[in-house]
Amino acid sequence: MKQKPRSRVNRKKAKTVLRLPDLEHAKAAVLNGLTSVDAQRGYRHAIDEFVDWYCSEPRLALNRIVVLRYRSYLESRQLAPGTVNLRLGAVRRLAYEAADCGLLSSDLAAGIRRVKGVKKLGVRLGNWLTVEQAHSLWQSPDNKGLKGKRDRALLALLLACGLRRHEAVGLRIDDLQQREEHWAIVDLVGKAGHVRTVPIPDWVKGQLDEWLEAAGIARGRIFRRVTRMGRTWGDCMTEKSIWHIVKDCAKGIGMPKLAPHDLRRTCARLCHASGGELEQIQFLLGHVSVQTTERYLGCKQRIRSAVNDRIGIEPSR
Repeated sequence: MKQKPRSRVNRKKAKTVLRLPDLEHAKAAVLNGLTSVDAQRGYRHAIDEFVDWYCSEPRLALNRIVVLRYRSYLESRQLAPGTVNLRLGAVRRLAYEAADCGLLSSDLAAGIRRVKGVKKLGVRLGNWLTVEQAHSLWQSPDNKGLKGKRDRALLALLLACGLRRHEAVGLRIDDLQQREEHWAIVDLVGKAGHVRTVPIPDWVKGQLDEWLEAAGIARGRIFRRVTRMGRTWGDCMTEKSIWHIVKDCAKGIGMPKLAPHDLRRTCARLCHASGGELEQIQFLLGHVSVQTTERYLGCKQRIRSAVNDRIGIEPSR
């Protein structure tokens, strides 16, 4: 039996319509190409949202027109320009990886990459709490119950130390150490893998100790789930849980639009308002690269008499 000439063998052609298995394959290629955990988290969420939208209308060809329609859909949700552009960036990368894997025509992928983002008009400021509002926020949970003790400790930590959500949920008891006769979170791995040391005010350490003692936690993650029966469950809690805690407590003080990251902004502003030096605040929050900042400014972070020790929201004595 004669074999067909190679020129006559049908080669697999790139597709114009991608099915869910194709999209999942391209998504895996995108995520595997990212080294930052934060970037992987953001791209995974953005791609999943696009896939849900794309698969809701069957037999759509993945091309420039479809991505333009998706951009219009995102804008109709009144999302911030930065959020829209992040989602579009994830779709562009998805199309690039799909073409690279032979799942999508290179011409269609090139058209998708030409879809422009949304122009940013002005600067989005976000929310900041006053001293009175911040004090009311972290004291709003009822500390008679286990959940209230946990929520107070969590809110105090976010407000006074400026931690991100993923940094708070990943915090372990071993991370709390003494440096220069002052408690601190040592070698905290933050965004993009940047490492910093975060001083903990004595009053925040007191809130943490109260929660840990009541919950009977001696090792592992500091923050855990609390059941309706008032008992700890599991060995961790999720970032989404922190979102709900902040939103519920903020609603109680009349600020329903407050987000967890606004507590990080508030920490920076209150530190500055209380006389904190700009470079010390940058060390505290871990913006960009602490090592680079140290080299350029020739300064060293203080642990004793830390910038966030006295910012006005401490409990009265």
